[in-house]
Amino acid sequence: MHPRHGIHRPTSGSPGRRPGSVRRTSTVDMLRPDGLPGAVVVDARARDLRTDPDGNPVAAETHLSAEIDYHGGWRLTALCADPPDGRLTELLGASVAAGFRRRVQEVLPEQYADASRLHLLLDDFPVATLVSGVAFGAVPVGGDGPVHLPQTDLCSGWRSDGTIMLEITRDRIVPAVTGPEAPDLASADDLAWHERPPLTPLALRRARRLDVWDEDGVLRLDSLYRDSHVDADGHETVVHEYTLSGRVDPDDFRIVDVVATPRVLPWIECPSAAASAQRLAGRPVRELRPAVRREFTGVSTCTHLNDQMRQLADVPALVWFSAVR
Repeated sequence: MHPRHGIHRPTSGSPGRRPGSVRRTSTVDMLRPDGLPGAVVVDARARDLRTDPDGNPVAAETHLSAEIDYHGGWRLTALCADPPDGRLTELLGASVAAGFRRRVQEVLPEQYADASRLHLLLDDFPVATLVSGVAFGAVPVGGDGPVHLPQTDLCSGWRSDGTIMLEITRDRIVPAVTGPEAPDLASADDLAWHERPPLTPLALRRARRLDVWDEDGVLRLDSLYRDSHVDADGHETVVHEYTLSGRVDPDDFRIVDVVATPRVLPWIECPSAAASAQRLAGRPVRELRPAVRREFTGVSTCTHLNDQMRQLADVPALVWFSAVR
């Protein structure tokens, strides 16, 4: 364990589905079937599951397959979806680094506007690719491995006086992330999650769960966000994990309140960013994707918590899907 590691309290299992609720789950698996020198193969899946008042489920799913040239500038070399969308070919050749989310919005404007499952999966490509770099362990700055360093003070973990930057300055190396063993997110409910294939060595999985339901005339939210990595020996550990709960006004979809709880974070500086979630109160959820990207920067924030908060923009789409009101 790195002596300056962050909190290690991962979630085990998943809550039961509530009658009259909807649950969106997704996984973006970054696989390395040809080892570290090879391309990243992506298996991305998302499902919306409505549970009616009698407990009966109704589901809709999306599946993406892709390939990313990790050592060639993160270039997207293959992409297909089920259900299919011919416009996805317009994303081929683009880097999934900076600018990719904007490009997705341009190519698939109604998917962005409707907060679709397809958009959610594509929106996760940039940061999931970044986090998949944990497969390289401690990486020398300027060494042979591809190193994509965010700007200093971009978030709490990358603060100029924090663990990462101190070790880069002292040893010219990006420190290796260490995390706890990944508990299974499955539950006694076989429908708690969509089908998730077993992870292979060197894989990274980004898993999300967002539950929405009506409680006394207010929309309640409960979500989980986890990045986990499988090492060369097949051991899966958690890299990042947050849970989030909150309430949304069903009339105008403004956030009433929200609380973020850090479960697993790599460095001791990271957990303080959880307090930034309280700044969402009073904001319309439909505006969160651009607003969080624009305003939630600096050492009081966390890149990964930001991604979880941005997904709250999906709430109106889930309300429509579930007829939760």
